[in-house]
Amino acid sequence: MCGMPQQPPVRSSAPRPPRPDASMSLLTNVMDHSLDDGYAEAAARKRSAGDGGLPKTVRAKLGLAAGLVLAGLVVTVGAANARLAAPVVAKERQELIDRIERESASADKLENNVDTLRAEVDARQREALKTTGDKQADLVGILSGAVAVHGPGVKLVVNDAKEASTGGDGTNPRETSGFSDTGRVRDRDMQRVVNGLWESGAEAVSINGQRLTALSAIRAAGDAILVDNKPLVPPYTVLAVGDGKRLATRFQDSADGLYLHALEENYGIRTGISAEDDVRLSAAPSVIVRTAEPRTEKGTS
Repeated sequence: MCGMPQQPPVRSSAPRPPRPDASMSLLTNVMDHSLDDGYAEAAARKRSAGDGGLPKTVRAKLGLAAGLVLAGLVVTVGAANARLAAPVVAKERQELIDRIERESASADKLENNVDTLRAEVDARQREALKTTGDKQADLVGILSGAVAVHGPGVKLVVNDAKEASTGGDGTNPRETSGFSDTGRVRDRDMQRVVNGLWESGAEAVSINGQRLTALSAIRAAGDAILVDNKPLVPPYTVLAVGDGKRLATRFQDSADGLYLHALEENYGIRTGISAEDDVRLSAAPSVIVRTAEPRTEKGTS
């Protein structure tokens, strides 16, 4: 039988599917050639020339040994010095702590002495007002803040906004575009509040228990509000003795009351005012007059 001629295998013209790791060719190349070809060639030349590995000559070996010994000596000496200096540093630190504690105790003692002397001066001032014999001594004591007072009045609470934060560069938030996000009560706000209460008929005023007098000053130190150099923290509670309902109404209708209302509406500052049946104000810590002198009537000594 005549065999049929064999036909060559038919090759498919369809493209072969890509290798699964074709997209990782760069990573594969890096793994297969972890050392750059140039570095590999240089290392091969160095090995063929006999320059690789440890030193070959005795002199080079001695130099390497001397270097290692010197390095070990430096490390050992440094560790020994640090160990010897540790007790000295600890002793100096303890001496510094003891000195700070002694100075703090001394400062506390001086502060207590100042408070005692201030209370003694206040007591003598009040006693002097009572023994002057002047019919207006009580009125002078009330107006000067030298004596404690009580009576009907108002209670005004002023507090920062709930989400108060510094605005702009923090130097003067009310003059920056970001003040609408600050809502902090400033010293000049409290100045206007107090002046408005005086103008509305208040006879005695205090802020957070700090009695105000004709010599009182309300100013700022950073973000803190100072009353007679004493820092206050919000909320600021202002107590004023006067005709309660009438005083509250007159203050709210005054320019300073409207100013406070504008702060509440525009900047979120929280305020609240109420008439009280009995408001109690303590005496001012100290009333010192440096310039004024009592006026003497003609014909009296």
